[in-house]
Amino acid sequence: MKLFDIEPDASKNLLPKDGVVNYYGKLFSQEEAVFYFQYLMHHIDWRNDEAVMFGKKIITKRKVAWYGDSPFSYTYSKVTKKALLWTKELKNLKLKIEQETGEQFNSCLLNLYHDGSEGMGWHSDGEKDLKKNGAIASVSFGAERKFAFKHKDTQEKVDLNLEDGSLLIMKGATQTHWLHRLPPTTKVHSARVNLTFRTIIESF
Repeated sequence: MKLFDIEPDASKNLLPKDGVVNYYGKLFSQEEAVFYFQYLMHHIDWRNDEAVMFGKKIITKRKVAWYGDSPFSYTYSKVTKKALLWTKELKNLKLKIEQETGEQFNSCLLNLYHDGSEGMGWHSDGEKDLKKNGAIASVSFGAERKFAFKHKDTQEKVDLNLEDGSLLIMKGATQTHWLHRLPPTTKVHSARVNLTFRTIIESF
């Protein structure tokens, strides 16, 4: 199912079943989007991402950063990261997203894709550290990129374009029943920064 030309409607569920995805479209003005893109590119503690695949450590071109209310530990792809504390700008972004959605978040995983050659394969955000069926807010700045969902059982697909300054929310059983990915493309030659605000459950 292609959604490229559909006017964003935050009240509409883009998934046909087994989860909830709402696309708000451009939540930030062009001036705000430019400000945050430049800030995120130059003032975030970016590191090359690491993953363990078939027992081998892989270093990606894509860069990541992890921020939160406290130094949370978060494990994905068999690698554990520790959160840095919010910057003022990141906290302002978090508060705006919370006000817009009515959700609460305590952490954010940031991804920097330098151009269209860098993407993310099919996966779901179902790590044990995350709140079960909790909302994940995905905010995009920079290059517009295609984003895709695929149902784990039926293989149904839903595609849409994530615009500069836009907000997408995934919640309910979405991570249980759907995979998502950012496919690589030869058509995009500029950078995109993606922030995924989420809720970590602390284990004591």
